[in-house]
Amino acid sequence: MESPKTDKKKIAFSGIQATGSVHIGNYLGAIKNWVDMQEAHRCIYSIVDMHAITVRQDPKALRENTLRAYALGIACGIDPEKSIFFIQSHVHTHAELTWVLNCFTPYGELGRMTQFKDKSQTNADNINAGLFDYPVLMASDILLYQAALVPVGADQKQHIELTRNTAIRFNSVYGNVFEIPEPLIPETGARVMSLQDPTKKMSKSDDNPKSCVALLDSRDAIIKKFRSAVTDSEAEVVMREGKDGINNLITIYGLMTGRSVAETEAEFGGRGYGDFKTAVGEAVADKLRPIQEKFDDLMKDKGYVESCYRKNADRALQFSGRTLEKVYKKVGFLAR
Repeated sequence: MESPKTDKKKIAFSGIQATGSVHIGNYLGAIKNWVDMQEAHRCIYSIVDMHAITVRQDPKALRENTLRAYALGIACGIDPEKSIFFIQSHVHTHAELTWVLNCFTPYGELGRMTQFKDKSQTNADNINAGLFDYPVLMASDILLYQAALVPVGADQKQHIELTRNTAIRFNSVYGNVFEIPEPLIPETGARVMSLQDPTKKMSKSDDNPKSCVALLDSRDAIIKKFRSAVTDSEAEVVMREGKDGINNLITIYGLMTGRSVAETEAEFGGRGYGDFKTAVGEAVADKLRPIQEKFDDLMKDKGYVESCYRKNADRALQFSGRTLEKVYKKVGFLAR
């Protein structure tokens, strides 16, 4: 049986939703970091399809998007042998721990979650209990695996604080049951911004298709989107306050090529925005090409992908089952 004490590496947990197309913001802010962490940490990653249904989903599309997101994770470099990489709904301990943690999470604390307030405005006709409660499911995702680190974007920091508070509250009653996790927020790339409104985070749900670059976009589409990116009237490739569009492009270029801000500024000094925007698009397309090729191969071999997510669901269940068993015993449930 998998155990949190298998080795001395710190455990890291993170998840990504299965809805829509995975975009470069997801890749640079999350998946790329997941891949890089696999050597130094014991990594547990999930396609969080249970979180997805807080908003109405087409069942057929959700199944397809979940499969594609899982295959794309492998194509990006997540190793299903090295990491535990599973689909959330395949591991029943997540829903079971959530009920227990609901009883240790104050209503007022959930009501202060900014993402609930934001999503309530965009989904006014379906403000359901799951939308209100999903931070507790997120806490269960993390605490089940005794994760010390949670690589997340800066916008998720509030949810990690709720997770920590819930774990501390439970531990204060029942002893040292849960590891208290810390957020791991990358210094750069945690918030890749929209290409059309660089004051907003890049989002797959944006009404403007030019604002978001999907990992599976064609080379021509990628370059075209970057050429149409909103910048400013200065025509100077330099990172500084007030140049949101150029700052975003410099960040993306650096993350895709490994160049520093200073190197990028020197490379494009005096060349204007046209050359720079084209170069960023080409760099992104070049970086994504091997990922797209690997994804295509995986989607032609769905039997292999299925074998990976089935095996990893078993591993995740064995691991998380130990935590749930301990929690059930602590709260006084009679053993089966």
